[in-house]
Formats: sequence, C-alpha cells, structure tokens
Amino acid sequence: MTQPDDLRPPRLTRRQALGLGVASVAGVAGARAGGSEPSPREGQPRTTATARMPVVFLPHGGGPWPFVDLGVDRAEFDDLAGYLRAVAAVPPTPPRALLVISAHWEARVPTVMTSAQPAMYYDYCGFPPESYRVTWPAPGDPALAARVRGLLEDARFVTAEDAQRGYDHGTFVPLKLAYPDAQIPVVQLSLIEGLDPEAHLRMGRALAPLRDEGVFVIASGMTFHNLRVFMDPRARPIAETFDAWLRETMVLPADERDRRLAAWEHAPMARNAHPREEHLVPLLVAAGAAGADLASIPYSSTYMGLRLSAYHFGAA
Repeated sequence: MTQPDDLRPPRLTRRQALGLGVASVAGVAGARAGGSEPSPREGQPRTTATARMPVVFLPHGGGPWPFVDLGVDRAEFDDLAGYLRAVAAVPPTPPRALLVISAHWEARVPTVMTSAQPAMYYDYCGFPPESYRVTWPAPGDPALAARVRGLLEDARFVTAEDAQRGYDHGTFVPLKLAYPDAQIPVVQLSLIEGLDPEAHLRMGRALAPLRDEGVFVIASGMTFHNLRVFMDPRARPIAETFDAWLRETMVLPADERDRRLAAWEHAPMARNAHPREEHLVPLLVAAGAAGADLASIPYSSTYMGLRLSAYHFGAA
C-alpha cells in the first residue's frame, strides 16, 4: 500500500531530530561500506557450551537515546531500556560470544569484523557532545569471525572481512544496556547490499550451527523505521498496522513464517513502515537462524508513540 498523499514529512526541529536519532549521511555511507577481499578460512567450531543458544531480534531505538538527555519524556524510553537490560538473561547459560547483525552495516558480500579490540563507530550526528564519549570496550573474536565466514562459504556465499570497522550504534547502544561490563567477545556481521529477503533468510540458516557452539545470535533493527514521518501522529496507525501483521506472522510455524517474511513488501502498510528495509532485514536473518523454533514476543510497546516489537526464538 502507498503512503497517503496528505501524509507529508514534517520539517523537524533540532530537538525533534535529537529525539528521533536521525543518522548522519556519513553514517549511512559507512553502513554501506564493504570490507576487504576474502581471506583464507581459519578457525574451528568451539563446542564447549552445553545448552543451545537462543536467537533474538531487538529494537535498538534511535541514536544514543539511553545515554544522553534528549529533552523528551523518558517513560517509553525506560520501557525499551528495561527490555534491553533483560536480554542478557535470555540464554540458559552465559554465551561464550555474541554475533550481532546490525541494521547499520551493509556490504557487497557478508562481511565480518575481525579486530581483536574493535573501536567505537559513532554513526549518528546532531547529538550532545557526550554522545561521542560513550564507550563499550567489548573484545572482538577473530576465531569466531573466521568460523562465521566458513559457515557462510559452505552455504555458497562469497564473504569478506573488515579489520578496521568499529561497533556501530545498532550494536553498542543495546548491548551496553544488556552487557554493561563489556566482557563477552562480540563479532559484527554485515547485511548484504540489495537487502534481498531470501538471501538474508538463507544467511541466517547458514549461521544456525553457531547456536550449538555457545554463540548468542542477536539481530538489531526496528519493526518501524520511517524517520520522515516519525513525529507525525498519523504515522501511529501505520506502525500499528504493520506491527500487527508482523506479530501474526512471527508466531506461525517456520515454513509459513519465512514464506511471509520473504514477501513482506506485500504486507499492509509495509512500505509506509519501511521505505527502505535495512532495519527490518536483520529480523529475517534471525528467523533463518531460528530454524523450526517458534517465536515469542517478549516486548511490544511504543517508542516515541510508535509500536515496536522484539522477537525471541528458542528461549525458555
């Protein structure tokens, strides 16, 4: 369905833009930057974990919202922050590492971060100075990065690596809440340029063995992401309509769930909720990694007045 002609994007004030977390042009460009050419596969699977890890899709909100004063009502922010803090308790045992698929990184081919000590990547602009002093010094895991590449190449993906990229806000914002001690190793994996739904479902399926190797797979995005109408109250029924379809879809058996996700553009208000789908596609990677596991909906609330939901697979 198309956006009504009279639903025109409002001109945002600086305060409104701060509340939304509008990413900078540089951040968008960085999200699309690819990695280096593929290198030989390394590493072997680690099988020390005794419990299968769940898969989570979480909404990461806008910009550095939990850590700075944006001059807005904190009630809805606090609701989302409370959910994100609880994410660390989702796995049945502590994970040995986290694999994060963030909406804020796209590359020509699936690309992994390989630095042992990733830097911070502040891929937003227009926020208070303290926004650029947020730290989250979680270590990387080059061996896990090699394992991810191996699994994807076994599934006939061409892959690449990036030793320079740091944690973007799709990773460090939610995980600084969930894992404030920053002690668990983390690897980020990019989306694939073009954002093809079937390719990202297939990418997730290739990653599923990591769940039996102590790796907690976290997909970070948003179930509504249309910043041009974020402050327009007429966007609320758009978010509610698409989110209702998504919640109905996600609790279906896996075959039907994945079939509907692959055709998400045909859902009610789909393109109104996601003019560009980079914030939805991480959910498809999570669904692929979930396999036959059914989804639960641990969080469905409003953020800046708009409906957002989170999904867990294989969680108790």
